[in-house]
Amino acid sequence: MPKFQKDFTKGSVARHLIVFSLPFLASNFLQALYNMADMFFVARFNGAAGATAVGVGGQLSILVLNLIAGLAVGATVLIARFLGAGRQKDVERTVSTVFTLYGAAAIVLTVVMFLLNPVILRQLVTDEAVYKDTLLYANICTGGTIFIFGYNAVSAVLRGMGDSKHPLYFVTISSVLNIGMDALFCGVFRWGAAGAAWATVFSQGISFLLSIWFLRRQKFMFDFHPKSFRIDKDIALQLLRVGLPASIGGTTVSLSFIGLTYVANGIAGIVGTTVLSVAGKVNSVAILPAFALQSATSSMAGQNLGANKQRRALQTCLTAIAITMSVTLPLMLLAQAFGEPVFRFFVGADSDGLTPELFQACLDQFAGYLRSVSWDYIIVAVTFNITGIAIAAGHTKFTLMMSGLSSLLLRLPLAWLLGKSLGLIGVAYAIPLAGLAVMFIDVGYLLSGKWKKSKGMPEQEQEMLESRAG
Repeated sequence: MPKFQKDFTKGSVARHLIVFSLPFLASNFLQALYNMADMFFVARFNGAAGATAVGVGGQLSILVLNLIAGLAVGATVLIARFLGAGRQKDVERTVSTVFTLYGAAAIVLTVVMFLLNPVILRQLVTDEAVYKDTLLYANICTGGTIFIFGYNAVSAVLRGMGDSKHPLYFVTISSVLNIGMDALFCGVFRWGAAGAAWATVFSQGISFLLSIWFLRRQKFMFDFHPKSFRIDKDIALQLLRVGLPASIGGTTVSLSFIGLTYVANGIAGIVGTTVLSVAGKVNSVAILPAFALQSATSSMAGQNLGANKQRRALQTCLTAIAITMSVTLPLMLLAQAFGEPVFRFFVGADSDGLTPELFQACLDQFAGYLRSVSWDYIIVAVTFNITGIAIAAGHTKFTLMMSGLSSLLLRLPLAWLLGKSLGLIGVAYAIPLAGLAVMFIDVGYLLSGKWKKSKGMPEQEQEMLESRAG
Protein backbone atom coordinates (compact mmCIF):
# COMPACT_ATOMS: atom_id res chain seq x y z
CA MET A 1 0.00 0.00 0.00
CA PRO A 2 1.46 3.44 -0.95
CA LYS A 3 2.18 5.56 2.10
CA PHE A 4 -0.33 8.21 1.01
CA GLN A 5 -3.14 5.61 0.74
CA LYS A 6 -5.67 5.73 3.62
CA ASP A 7 -8.22 3.24 5.00
CA PHE A 8 -11.52 4.99 5.83
CA THR A 9 -13.38 1.82 6.83
CA LYS A 10 -12.00 1.97 10.39
CA GLY A 11 -11.57 4.59 13.11
CA SER A 12 -13.42 7.79 13.99
CA VAL A 13 -15.72 9.02 11.21
CA ALA A 14 -15.60 12.65 12.37
CA ARG A 15 -11.83 12.61 12.65
CA HIS A 16 -11.41 11.07 9.18
CA LEU A 17 -13.79 13.67 7.71
CA ILE A 18 -12.01 16.60 9.29
CA VAL A 19 -8.49 15.36 8.57
CA PHE A 20 -9.35 14.51 4.96
CA SER A 21 -11.49 17.56 4.20
CA LEU A 22 -9.25 20.24 5.71
CA PRO A 23 -6.47 19.89 3.11
CA PHE A 24 -9.12 19.68 0.39
CA LEU A 25 -10.81 22.80 1.80
CA ALA A 26 -7.48 24.59 1.95
CA SER A 27 -6.72 23.53 -1.65
CA ASN A 28 -10.03 24.86 -2.90
CA PHE A 29 -9.67 28.02 -0.83
CA LEU A 30 -6.26 28.69 -2.33
CA GLN A 31 -7.63 28.12 -5.82
CA ALA A 32 -10.46 30.54 -5.04
CA LEU A 33 -7.95 32.94 -3.48
CA TYR A 34 -5.86 33.28 -6.60
CA ASN A 35 -9.02 33.66 -8.69
CA MET A 36 -10.03 36.44 -6.31
CA ALA A 37 -6.50 37.86 -6.55
CA ASP A 38 -6.98 38.11 -10.32
CA MET A 39 -10.02 40.29 -9.77
CA PHE A 40 -8.43 42.28 -6.93
CA PHE A 41 -5.28 43.28 -8.82
CA VAL A 42 -7.05 43.91 -12.11
CA ALA A 43 -9.69 46.05 -10.38
CA ARG A 44 -7.04 48.03 -8.50
CA PHE A 45 -5.03 48.85 -11.64
CA ASN A 46 -7.63 48.57 -14.40
CA GLY A 47 -10.89 49.63 -12.71
CA ALA A 48 -14.28 47.93 -12.43
CA ALA A 49 -14.29 47.17 -16.16
CA GLY A 50 -11.28 44.90 -15.61
CA ALA A 51 -12.94 43.28 -12.61
CA THR A 52 -16.01 42.56 -14.72
CA ALA A 53 -13.83 41.04 -17.45
CA VAL A 54 -12.20 38.70 -14.93
CA GLY A 55 -15.53 37.88 -13.27
CA VAL A 56 -17.42 37.07 -16.47
CA GLY A 57 -14.45 35.43 -18.21
CA GLY A 58 -13.88 33.42 -15.07
CA GLN A 59 -17.35 31.93 -15.41
CA LEU A 60 -16.15 30.11 -18.52
CA SER A 61 -13.17 28.81 -16.56
CA ILE A 62 -15.57 27.60 -13.87
CA LEU A 63 -17.57 25.89 -16.60
CA VAL A 64 -14.46 23.93 -17.56
CA LEU A 65 -13.59 23.25 -13.91
CA ASN A 66 -17.04 21.83 -13.20
CA LEU A 67 -16.72 19.58 -16.23
CA ILE A 68 -13.38 18.35 -14.89
CA ALA A 69 -14.75 17.97 -11.37
CA GLY A 70 -17.51 15.72 -12.64
CA LEU A 71 -15.06 13.50 -14.49
CA ALA A 72 -12.82 13.45 -11.41
CA VAL A 73 -15.73 12.13 -9.38
CA GLY A 74 -15.70 8.93 -11.41
CA ALA A 75 -11.97 8.47 -10.83
CA THR A 76 -12.06 9.20 -7.10
CA VAL A 77 -15.10 7.03 -6.37
CA LEU A 78 -14.03 4.07 -8.50
CA ILE A 79 -10.54 4.01 -6.98
CA ALA A 80 -11.99 4.33 -3.47
CA ARG A 81 -14.38 1.43 -4.05
CA PHE A 82 -11.67 -0.78 -5.52
CA LEU A 83 -9.48 -0.04 -2.51
CA GLY A 84 -12.35 -0.86 -0.15
CA ALA A 85 -12.79 -4.16 -1.97
CA GLY A 86 -9.04 -4.90 -1.86
CA ARG A 87 -8.55 -4.91 -5.65
CA GLN A 88 -5.17 -3.24 -6.21
CA LYS A 89 -4.76 -4.40 -9.83
CA ASP A 90 -8.01 -2.70 -10.77
CA VAL A 91 -6.76 0.47 -9.09
CA GLU A 92 -3.77 0.40 -11.45
CA ARG A 93 -6.01 -0.14 -14.49
CA THR A 94 -8.18 2.77 -13.37
CA VAL A 95 -5.26 5.15 -12.90
CA SER A 96 -3.83 4.56 -16.38
CA THR A 97 -7.27 4.95 -17.95
CA VAL A 98 -7.94 8.19 -16.04
CA PHE A 99 -4.75 9.91 -17.18
CA THR A 100 -5.26 8.83 -20.79
CA LEU A 101 -8.89 9.96 -20.93
CA TYR A 102 -8.05 13.27 -19.25
CA GLY A 103 -5.32 14.01 -21.78
CA ALA A 104 -7.62 13.37 -24.73
CA ALA A 105 -10.47 15.34 -23.18
CA ALA A 106 -8.20 18.33 -22.49
CA ILE A 107 -7.20 18.58 -26.15
CA VAL A 108 -10.79 18.34 -27.40
CA LEU A 109 -12.14 20.81 -24.86
CA THR A 110 -9.43 23.37 -25.61
CA VAL A 111 -10.48 23.48 -29.26
CA VAL A 112 -14.19 23.61 -28.40
CA MET A 113 -13.81 26.46 -25.89
CA PHE A 114 -11.71 28.56 -28.29
CA LEU A 115 -14.66 28.34 -30.70
CA LEU A 116 -17.36 28.95 -28.06
CA ASN A 117 -15.77 31.76 -26.03
CA PRO A 118 -16.68 34.63 -28.39
CA VAL A 119 -20.18 33.25 -28.99
CA ILE A 120 -21.00 32.98 -25.27
CA LEU A 121 -19.37 36.25 -24.21
CA ARG A 122 -21.21 38.27 -26.86
CA GLN A 123 -24.43 37.38 -25.02
CA LEU A 124 -23.08 38.35 -21.59
CA VAL A 125 -21.15 41.59 -22.19
CA THR A 126 -22.59 44.52 -24.12
CA ASP A 127 -19.80 47.06 -23.52
CA GLU A 128 -17.28 46.67 -26.38
CA ALA A 129 -14.16 47.52 -24.35
CA VAL A 130 -15.15 45.12 -21.56
CA TYR A 131 -15.95 42.43 -24.14
CA LYS A 132 -12.45 42.62 -25.66
CA ASP A 133 -10.78 42.30 -22.25
CA THR A 134 -13.11 39.47 -21.26
CA LEU A 135 -12.50 37.50 -24.45
CA LEU A 136 -8.73 37.91 -24.13
CA TYR A 137 -8.83 36.72 -20.51
CA ALA A 138 -11.01 33.72 -21.41
CA ASN A 139 -8.87 32.69 -24.40
CA ILE A 140 -5.61 32.81 -22.46
CA CYS A 141 -7.15 30.69 -19.67
CA THR A 142 -8.48 28.26 -22.29
CA GLY A 143 -4.92 27.79 -23.54
CA GLY A 144 -4.02 26.41 -20.11
CA THR A 145 -6.75 23.77 -20.09
CA ILE A 146 -4.22 20.92 -20.32
CA PHE A 147 -2.66 22.05 -17.04
CA ILE A 148 -6.03 22.27 -15.28
CA PHE A 149 -6.96 18.78 -16.47
CA GLY A 150 -3.57 17.37 -15.53
CA TYR A 151 -3.55 18.75 -11.99
CA ASN A 152 -7.14 17.65 -11.35
CA ALA A 153 -6.43 14.15 -12.68
CA VAL A 154 -3.54 13.74 -10.24
CA SER A 155 -5.64 15.15 -7.40
CA ALA A 156 -8.58 12.86 -8.18
CA VAL A 157 -6.34 9.79 -8.11
CA LEU A 158 -4.64 10.79 -4.86
CA ARG A 159 -7.94 11.63 -3.16
CA GLY A 160 -9.40 8.31 -4.24
CA MET A 161 -6.50 6.75 -2.34
CA GLY A 162 -7.29 8.87 0.71
CA ASP A 163 -4.55 11.48 0.23
CA SER A 164 -5.76 15.07 0.27
CA LYS A 165 -2.51 16.59 1.59
CA HIS A 166 -0.30 16.45 -1.49
CA PRO A 167 -2.86 18.18 -3.75
CA LEU A 168 -2.83 20.94 -1.11
CA TYR A 169 0.96 21.26 -1.38
CA PHE A 170 0.78 21.60 -5.15
CA VAL A 171 -1.97 24.21 -5.14
CA THR A 172 -0.23 26.19 -2.38
CA ILE A 173 2.81 26.64 -4.57
CA SER A 174 0.54 27.53 -7.50
CA SER A 175 -1.36 30.11 -5.45
CA VAL A 176 1.76 31.86 -4.19
CA LEU A 177 3.13 32.04 -7.73
CA ASN A 178 -0.19 33.27 -9.10
CA ILE A 179 -0.58 36.08 -6.58
CA GLY A 180 3.03 37.19 -7.05
CA MET A 181 2.67 37.26 -10.82
CA ASP A 182 -0.69 39.05 -10.54
CA ALA A 183 1.11 41.83 -8.68
CA LEU A 184 3.89 41.87 -11.31
CA PHE A 185 1.81 41.55 -14.49
CA CYS A 186 -1.09 43.77 -13.39
CA GLY A 187 0.59 46.20 -11.00
CA VAL A 188 4.00 46.71 -12.63
CA PHE A 189 3.53 45.78 -16.29
CA ARG A 190 -0.13 46.96 -16.36
CA TRP A 191 -1.26 44.11 -18.59
CA GLY A 192 -4.77 44.21 -17.12
CA ALA A 193 -7.04 41.17 -17.42
CA ALA A 194 -4.59 39.49 -19.81
CA GLY A 195 -1.87 39.70 -17.17
CA ALA A 196 -4.09 38.00 -14.62
CA ALA A 197 -4.85 35.23 -17.11
CA TRP A 198 -1.15 34.66 -17.90
CA ALA A 199 -0.41 34.50 -14.18
CA THR A 200 -3.09 31.84 -13.72
CA VAL A 201 -1.96 29.68 -16.63
CA PHE A 202 1.72 29.81 -15.67
CA SER A 203 1.07 28.93 -12.02
CA GLN A 204 -1.24 26.04 -12.97
CA GLY A 205 1.41 24.69 -15.32
CA ILE A 206 4.02 24.71 -12.55
CA SER A 207 1.57 22.95 -10.20
CA PHE A 208 0.93 20.20 -12.74
CA LEU A 209 4.62 19.62 -13.45
CA LEU A 210 5.36 19.42 -9.73
CA SER A 211 2.61 16.83 -9.25
CA ILE A 212 4.13 14.66 -12.00
CA TRP A 213 7.59 15.03 -10.46
CA PHE A 214 6.21 13.94 -7.07
CA LEU A 215 4.51 10.82 -8.43
CA ARG A 216 7.62 9.78 -10.33
CA ARG A 217 9.75 10.26 -7.21
CA GLN A 218 7.33 8.00 -5.32
CA LYS A 219 7.68 5.31 -8.05
CA PHE A 220 3.94 5.54 -8.58
CA MET A 221 2.13 2.83 -10.54
CA PHE A 222 1.81 5.27 -13.48
CA ASP A 223 5.15 6.67 -14.71
CA PHE A 224 3.87 9.08 -17.43
CA HIS A 225 5.91 7.42 -20.18
CA PRO A 226 4.05 7.26 -23.53
CA LYS A 227 3.65 3.47 -23.23
CA SER A 228 1.80 3.94 -19.92
CA PHE A 229 -1.05 5.85 -21.54
CA ARG A 230 -3.64 3.22 -22.31
CA ILE A 231 -7.37 2.80 -21.89
CA ASP A 232 -9.02 -0.22 -20.34
CA LYS A 233 -12.41 -0.42 -22.04
CA ASP A 234 -14.31 -1.84 -19.05
CA ILE A 235 -12.80 0.66 -16.64
CA ALA A 236 -13.45 3.54 -19.05
CA LEU A 237 -17.12 2.57 -19.25
CA GLN A 238 -17.37 2.49 -15.45
CA LEU A 239 -15.64 5.86 -15.18
CA LEU A 240 -18.05 7.39 -17.67
CA ARG A 241 -21.11 5.81 -16.04
CA VAL A 242 -20.15 7.29 -12.68
CA GLY A 243 -18.45 10.49 -13.79
CA LEU A 244 -20.28 11.63 -16.92
CA PRO A 245 -23.63 12.37 -15.22
CA ALA A 246 -21.77 14.27 -12.49
CA SER A 247 -19.84 16.14 -15.18
CA ILE A 248 -23.01 17.06 -17.05
CA GLY A 249 -24.61 18.08 -13.76
CA GLY A 250 -21.71 20.38 -12.88
CA THR A 251 -21.82 21.86 -16.36
CA THR A 252 -25.54 22.62 -16.07
CA VAL A 253 -24.85 24.42 -12.79
CA SER A 254 -22.20 26.56 -14.49
CA LEU A 255 -24.49 27.26 -17.44
CA SER A 256 -27.25 28.33 -15.08
CA PHE A 257 -25.00 30.91 -13.43
CA ILE A 258 -23.93 32.16 -16.85
CA GLY A 259 -27.67 32.45 -17.54
CA LEU A 260 -28.11 34.46 -14.33
CA THR A 261 -25.48 36.91 -15.58
CA TYR A 262 -27.42 37.23 -18.83
CA VAL A 263 -30.64 37.94 -16.90
CA ALA A 264 -28.87 40.45 -14.63
CA ASN A 265 -27.34 42.22 -17.63
CA GLY A 266 -30.81 42.56 -19.13
CA ILE A 267 -32.16 44.01 -15.88
CA ALA A 268 -29.40 46.44 -14.90
CA GLY A 269 -26.71 46.42 -17.63
CA ILE A 270 -23.15 46.94 -16.39
CA VAL A 271 -24.42 47.30 -12.81
CA GLY A 272 -26.01 43.85 -12.91
CA THR A 273 -22.97 42.25 -14.55
CA THR A 274 -20.58 43.82 -12.03
CA VAL A 275 -22.69 42.87 -9.01
CA LEU A 276 -22.97 39.23 -10.09
CA SER A 277 -19.27 39.06 -11.01
CA VAL A 278 -18.12 40.19 -7.56
CA ALA A 279 -20.82 38.22 -5.73
CA GLY A 280 -19.82 35.12 -7.66
CA LYS A 281 -16.30 35.31 -6.22
CA VAL A 282 -17.69 35.69 -2.69
CA ASN A 283 -20.12 32.80 -3.11
CA SER A 284 -17.41 30.55 -4.54
CA VAL A 285 -15.50 30.95 -1.27
CA ALA A 286 -18.54 30.63 1.02
CA ILE A 287 -19.55 27.23 -0.34
CA LEU A 288 -16.02 25.79 -0.25
CA PRO A 289 -16.64 23.97 3.07
CA ALA A 290 -19.59 22.19 1.48
CA PHE A 291 -17.48 21.19 -1.53
CA ALA A 292 -14.67 19.93 0.70
CA LEU A 293 -16.98 17.83 2.88
CA GLN A 294 -18.79 16.52 -0.22
CA SER A 295 -15.49 15.25 -1.58
CA ALA A 296 -14.63 13.69 1.77
CA THR A 297 -18.06 12.07 1.94
CA SER A 298 -17.68 10.63 -1.56
CA SER A 299 -14.27 9.12 -0.81
CA MET A 300 -15.13 7.81 2.67
CA ALA A 301 -18.58 6.53 1.78
CA GLY A 302 -17.13 5.01 -1.40
CA GLN A 303 -14.63 2.94 0.57
CA ASN A 304 -17.26 1.90 3.13
CA LEU A 305 -19.80 0.91 0.49
CA GLY A 306 -17.02 -1.01 -1.24
CA ALA A 307 -16.43 -2.82 2.08
CA ASN A 308 -20.20 -3.37 2.54
CA LYS A 309 -20.41 -1.02 5.56
CA GLN A 310 -23.60 0.86 4.75
CA ARG A 311 -24.23 2.08 8.29
CA ARG A 312 -20.80 3.68 8.45
CA ALA A 313 -21.42 5.29 5.05
CA LEU A 314 -24.63 6.88 6.38
CA GLN A 315 -22.83 8.04 9.52
CA THR A 316 -20.26 9.69 7.26
CA CYS A 317 -22.94 11.67 5.43
CA LEU A 318 -24.78 12.84 8.57
CA THR A 319 -21.57 13.83 10.33
CA ALA A 320 -20.44 15.76 7.26
CA ILE A 321 -23.74 17.69 7.21
CA ALA A 322 -23.29 18.71 10.86
CA ILE A 323 -19.68 19.80 10.33
CA THR A 324 -20.52 21.76 7.18
CA MET A 325 -23.45 23.52 8.83
CA SER A 326 -21.25 24.66 11.71
CA VAL A 327 -19.10 26.54 9.20
CA THR A 328 -21.56 27.82 6.61
CA LEU A 329 -24.01 29.32 9.12
CA PRO A 330 -21.46 31.84 10.44
CA LEU A 331 -20.42 32.58 6.84
CA MET A 332 -24.04 33.38 5.99
CA LEU A 333 -24.26 35.82 8.91
CA LEU A 334 -21.02 37.52 7.87
CA ALA A 335 -22.21 37.88 4.27
CA GLN A 336 -25.44 39.46 5.43
CA ALA A 337 -23.63 41.97 7.65
CA PHE A 338 -20.65 43.04 5.52
CA GLY A 339 -21.81 43.31 1.91
CA GLU A 340 -20.66 46.90 1.39
CA PRO A 341 -17.09 46.44 2.73
CA VAL A 342 -16.70 43.32 0.59
CA PHE A 343 -17.60 45.22 -2.57
CA ARG A 344 -15.28 48.09 -1.71
CA PHE A 345 -12.47 45.61 -1.08
CA PHE A 346 -12.70 44.15 -4.57
CA VAL A 347 -13.58 47.18 -6.66
CA GLY A 348 -12.27 50.08 -4.57
CA ALA A 349 -13.89 53.42 -3.87
CA ASP A 350 -12.38 55.14 -6.93
CA SER A 351 -13.03 52.84 -9.85
CA ASP A 352 -11.83 53.87 -13.31
CA GLY A 353 -14.48 51.73 -14.98
CA LEU A 354 -17.58 53.28 -13.38
CA THR A 355 -18.88 56.77 -12.86
CA PRO A 356 -19.52 57.71 -9.21
CA GLU A 357 -23.24 57.26 -9.81
CA LEU A 358 -22.82 53.78 -11.28
CA PHE A 359 -20.38 52.82 -8.54
CA GLN A 360 -22.90 53.80 -5.87
CA ALA A 361 -25.63 51.91 -7.71
CA CYS A 362 -23.44 48.79 -7.75
CA LEU A 363 -22.65 49.23 -4.08
CA ASP A 364 -26.32 49.54 -3.13
CA GLN A 365 -27.38 46.57 -5.24
CA PHE A 366 -24.50 44.36 -4.11
CA ALA A 367 -25.28 44.53 -0.39
CA GLY A 368 -28.90 43.48 -0.95
CA TYR A 369 -27.94 40.81 -3.47
CA LEU A 370 -25.42 39.20 -1.12
CA ARG A 371 -27.86 39.23 1.81
CA SER A 372 -30.45 37.45 -0.31
CA VAL A 373 -28.22 34.85 -1.93
CA SER A 374 -26.37 33.96 1.29
CA TRP A 375 -29.31 31.86 2.54
CA ASP A 376 -28.07 29.25 0.08
CA TYR A 377 -24.96 28.70 2.21
CA ILE A 378 -27.06 26.75 4.74
CA ILE A 379 -28.90 24.74 2.10
CA VAL A 380 -25.75 23.49 0.38
CA ALA A 381 -24.55 22.04 3.70
CA VAL A 382 -27.32 19.45 3.34
CA THR A 383 -27.59 18.97 -0.42
CA PHE A 384 -23.88 18.71 -1.17
CA ASN A 385 -23.23 15.97 1.38
CA ILE A 386 -26.25 13.92 0.34
CA THR A 387 -24.91 14.28 -3.20
CA GLY A 388 -21.62 12.94 -1.83
CA ILE A 389 -23.12 9.67 -0.65
CA ALA A 390 -25.19 9.36 -3.84
CA ILE A 391 -22.02 9.72 -5.91
CA ALA A 392 -20.26 7.15 -3.73
CA ALA A 393 -23.10 4.73 -4.45
CA GLY A 394 -22.79 5.38 -8.18
CA HIS A 395 -26.19 7.10 -8.33
CA THR A 396 -24.89 9.93 -10.47
CA LYS A 397 -27.99 9.89 -12.66
CA PHE A 398 -29.92 10.97 -9.57
CA THR A 399 -27.43 13.77 -8.90
CA LEU A 400 -27.67 14.79 -12.56
CA MET A 401 -31.46 15.03 -12.31
CA MET A 402 -31.16 17.14 -9.17
CA SER A 403 -28.64 19.45 -10.85
CA GLY A 404 -30.89 19.85 -13.87
CA LEU A 405 -33.95 20.47 -11.70
CA SER A 406 -32.20 23.07 -9.56
CA SER A 407 -30.24 24.81 -12.31
CA LEU A 408 -32.39 24.78 -15.41
CA LEU A 409 -35.97 24.08 -14.34
CA LEU A 410 -36.03 26.18 -11.17
CA ARG A 411 -33.14 28.65 -10.80
CA LEU A 412 -33.24 30.28 -14.23
CA PRO A 413 -37.06 30.57 -14.55
CA LEU A 414 -37.29 31.89 -10.98
CA ALA A 415 -34.53 34.41 -11.67
CA TRP A 416 -36.37 35.66 -14.74
CA LEU A 417 -39.76 35.87 -13.00
CA LEU A 418 -38.54 37.36 -9.73
CA GLY A 419 -36.09 39.62 -11.53
CA LYS A 420 -38.89 41.25 -13.50
CA SER A 421 -40.64 42.33 -10.30
CA LEU A 422 -37.82 42.63 -7.74
CA GLY A 423 -34.77 43.42 -9.86
CA LEU A 424 -31.39 41.95 -8.92
CA ILE A 425 -32.68 40.93 -5.47
CA GLY A 426 -35.13 38.65 -7.25
CA VAL A 427 -32.28 37.06 -9.20
CA ALA A 428 -30.50 36.45 -5.90
CA TYR A 429 -33.50 34.83 -4.22
CA ALA A 430 -33.85 32.37 -7.11
CA ILE A 431 -30.67 30.61 -5.95
CA PRO A 432 -31.70 29.58 -2.40
CA LEU A 433 -35.30 28.92 -3.44
CA ALA A 434 -34.19 26.45 -6.10
CA GLY A 435 -31.78 24.84 -3.64
CA LEU A 436 -34.51 24.50 -1.01
CA ALA A 437 -36.77 22.57 -3.36
CA VAL A 438 -33.98 20.15 -4.22
CA MET A 439 -33.01 19.76 -0.55
CA PHE A 440 -36.39 18.21 0.29
CA ILE A 441 -35.97 15.66 -2.51
CA ASP A 442 -32.41 14.88 -1.38
CA VAL A 443 -33.54 14.27 2.18
CA GLY A 444 -36.22 11.91 0.90
CA TYR A 445 -33.58 10.03 -1.09
CA LEU A 446 -31.38 9.67 1.98
CA LEU A 447 -34.25 8.44 4.16
CA SER A 448 -35.34 5.94 1.49
CA GLY A 449 -32.07 4.01 1.77
CA LYS A 450 -31.72 3.69 -2.01
CA TRP A 451 -28.07 4.66 -1.71
CA LYS A 452 -27.38 1.33 0.03
CA LYS A 453 -27.46 -0.48 -3.31
CA SER A 454 -24.52 0.69 -5.38
CA LYS A 455 -24.86 1.12 -9.13
CA GLY A 456 -22.31 1.38 -11.87
CA MET A 457 -19.99 -1.03 -10.05
CA PRO A 458 -17.85 -3.57 -11.86
CA GLU A 459 -19.65 -6.90 -11.98
CA GLN A 460 -17.01 -8.78 -9.99
CA GLU A 461 -17.12 -6.21 -7.20
CA GLN A 462 -20.91 -6.36 -6.96
CA GLU A 463 -20.82 -10.16 -6.76
CA MET A 464 -18.23 -10.00 -3.99
CA LEU A 465 -20.31 -7.56 -1.95
CA GLU A 466 -23.41 -9.69 -2.37
CA SER A 467 -21.51 -12.76 -1.19
CA ARG A 468 -20.27 -10.82 1.86
CA ALA A 469 -23.75 -9.63 2.66
CA GLY A 470 -25.10 -13.17 2.25
